[in-house]
Amino acid sequence: IPSASSGSSQLVNLSVFDVLGREVARLIDEEKAPGFYEVEFDAGNLPSGVYIYRLTTQEYSSSKKLTIIK
Repeated sequence: IPSASSGSSQLVNLSVFDVLGREVARLIDEEKAPGFYEVEFDAGNLPSGVYIYRLTTQEYSSSKKLTIIK
């Protein structure tokens, strides 16, 4: 999670979406202090394909592509 300018906790959301924009997993949806975190994502129930994951806070947002191959 990128450091907040104030150094305080922020609401963090990390979600995975299919190519149609439907949310298929919500991995984080809680207050977090600035720092580094790891999250396990079990995609066992999802078919192979391209997905988008999005990390958002009050001051930051980033989306990246994720490919699942089975």
